[in-house]
Amino acid sequence: MNESSQLLSTPVVHLGATVISLGELAVACGALLVLLILVLALSLRRSARARALAEAEAAARAREAEARLAELAKAQTELQGRMGAIAEVFGTRQAELTKAISERLDGMTSRLGQSITEQTKSTHENLAKLQERLAVIDTAQSNIQSLAGQVVQLQQILSNKQTRGAFGQARMEAIIADGLPPTAYEFQFTLSNGSRPDCLVKMPNGTPPLVIDAKFPLEAWNAIRAAAEGEGGPEGRKYAEAAFRRDVEVHIKAIAEKYLIPGETQDTAFMFVPSESIFAEIHENFEALVQRAHRARIVIVSPSLLMLSIQVIQAVLKDARMREQAHLIQAEVAKLMQDVSRLDDRVRKLQAHFLQANKDIDLIVTSADKVTKRGARIEALELGAAEVNGAAIGSQDEEETGRPAAVAAAPGSGSLRLRVVEE
Repeated sequence: MNESSQLLSTPVVHLGATVISLGELAVACGALLVLLILVLALSLRRSARARALAEAEAAARAREAEARLAELAKAQTELQGRMGAIAEVFGTRQAELTKAISERLDGMTSRLGQSITEQTKSTHENLAKLQERLAVIDTAQSNIQSLAGQVVQLQQILSNKQTRGAFGQARMEAIIADGLPPTAYEFQFTLSNGSRPDCLVKMPNGTPPLVIDAKFPLEAWNAIRAAAEGEGGPEGRKYAEAAFRRDVEVHIKAIAEKYLIPGETQDTAFMFVPSESIFAEIHENFEALVQRAHRARIVIVSPSLLMLSIQVIQAVLKDARMREQAHLIQAEVAKLMQDVSRLDDRVRKLQAHFLQANKDIDLIVTSADKVTKRGARIEALELGAAEVNGAAIGSQDEEETGRPAAVAAAPGSGSLRLRVVEE
C-alpha cells in the first residue's frame, strides 16, 4: 500500500513551481478518458440522429421523386397526345397550305402570263408608235433641212441690196394689204419731185397721205453681227457700229429730203425695219439714231409697230366714213323714233283693250258667283219651310240685287217654287 501510494505520489511533470505526480496524472488521464467516452457517446448519438434524419429526408425525397416521376410520366403521356394532335393539325394545315400555295401559284402564273401578254402587246404598240414618231421626226428633219436651205437662200437675198429691198417691201406690202382696204393705199406712187416711195397711205378729209419707206441698210448690221460672233474683235465691232450709224443717218436724211413735201405729204414719214431684233438693237444701243430720226420727223417702225399703226389708221378711216354718213344715220334714227312712237301708241291702245277686257271678266266672275250662291241656297231649302226660307231668300235677294223677290209654295204639291220679281 505504501509502495503504491509512494508510486502514485512520485512526481512526473514539473510546471514551474507546480509538481504533478503520477497519481494526479493518472486521475487526469482517467478524467480525460471518461470525458472522451462521453463525447464519443454524444457524437455517436448525434450521428445516429443525423442518420435517421437523413434517412427520413431521403425517404421523403424518394417519395417526392416518385411523385414527380409519376407526374412527369403523366405529363409525358399528355404531351405525346398533344404532339399527336399537333402533328395531325400540322399535317392538315400543311395539306391546306400546299393546296392554297398551288392555287395561288396557278393564279399568279395565269396573271403573270396575261400580264406578259398585255405587256408584249403594249410594247409592240409602243414600238409601232415609236416608229411612226421616228417617221414624223425624219419628215421634220427633212423639212428642217429644206428650211435651212431656204434660210441660206434668204441670207443670199439679204446680201443683195436690190433683192433685200424687195424682201422688206414685200413684208411691208403684206402688212398694209392685210390691214387697209385697197382704196386706202398705193404702192410706188410718183410724187411731184419725181420720187417714188414704197407705199403711200391715203388719209381722210383731204389730209396729205403718209409715206412709208421699206429700204433699210443691212450691210453694216450684218457686219455688227459678224463682229459679235468674234470676227474682227472689238475694233471690227466698233468699225461696224460706226458704219451702221452712218448708213442709217444717210437713209434718214434721204427720206426726209425726198418724201417730206409740204402740202403734198404728211410732215412725218415711216422708216420700216423688217426685223424686230434690229428694231430692238437700234433702240437699245443706238439711241442717237432714234433721236436724229425724231428730229427729222422720221418714225422707225418694226413689223408689229407698223401693224399697230395700220390698225390706228384703219380706225381713223372708219371714223371718217362714219362722219361722212352721219346725216344718213340721223335720218334713219329719226325714222326709228317715229316707228317707236307709233309702236308706243299701239301698245297703249292694246293696254286699254286689255283693261276693258279685265273689267268685263271681273263682272262675269261676279255674276257667276251670285248664280252659284243662289243654287246653293236652293239646295239648302227644306219642305215645310217655304215661308221662312222664302222670307230669308227674299231678304237676301233684296240685299244683294236691290230687287224684291217672292217665294211661294204650291199647296198640296210638296214642292217649293221660287219666283224672282223683276222691276
